[in-house]
Amino acid sequence: MANYAMVIDLHKCVGCGACGITCKNENNVPEGFFWANFLHKTTGKFPNVRYEILPTLCNHCENAPCVKACPTQAMYKDENGLTLHDPDKCIGCKRCIVADPYGVIYFNKEKPHRFWRDGTSAIEGITTNAQEVTAKTGTEVPYYNPDREKTYAGIRPKGIVEKCTLCDHRIRDGEKPYCVESCPAGARVFGDLDDPGSEVNRLLSKYDHFQLKPELGTKPKVFYTREF
Repeated sequence: MANYAMVIDLHKCVGCGACGITCKNENNVPEGFFWANFLHKTTGKFPNVRYEILPTLCNHCENAPCVKACPTQAMYKDENGLTLHDPDKCIGCKRCIVADPYGVIYFNKEKPHRFWRDGTSAIEGITTNAQEVTAKTGTEVPYYNPDREKTYAGIRPKGIVEKCTLCDHRIRDGEKPYCVESCPAGARVFGDLDDPGSEVNRLLSKYDHFQLKPELGTKPKVFYTREF
């Protein structure tokens, strides 16, 4: 079995947001939810201003507190070290959200993708609206990726949580997570920590690196290299 991890090279990341957009497309993520997100920080005073952006996602921690907190084992570790979620076991208690120190788990408090149920037109009688689009396409969510259904609910229902799975459905088919594949700068590298010859191990041995909140002992498996 593999021990998957991700390295994000901050010298290459330009903060374009491609990872966040493609993550939403690949995983049918609702509006307001961000499996791939960013931390922003602005310091200084004009004209001497410093702006920093840090891409974030589920850290798939080795000692995942969300897994320990889940009373039904809906949140679990798989054989490849991924932190995954079983919607059929989830009771929506939100204990994982409380235990999660990184703020990467989201709760569906209502039926997701409400945009496509909106009957409001930008210009009444002239422009179409979301309800008309869904009616014409014959689908509940016109922009929908059925590949997500291979290992997880294509759309997570009301009353349960959801989060990044590192595109486990793509990994199963020998592909990279879509945020890695879609990054135009090649800032994200995905691989096996247990493979000494993997690209992630090459980068971790070559550059200084850090993880988010390592003092908590969660052992995150998302690493950052070459910060400015």
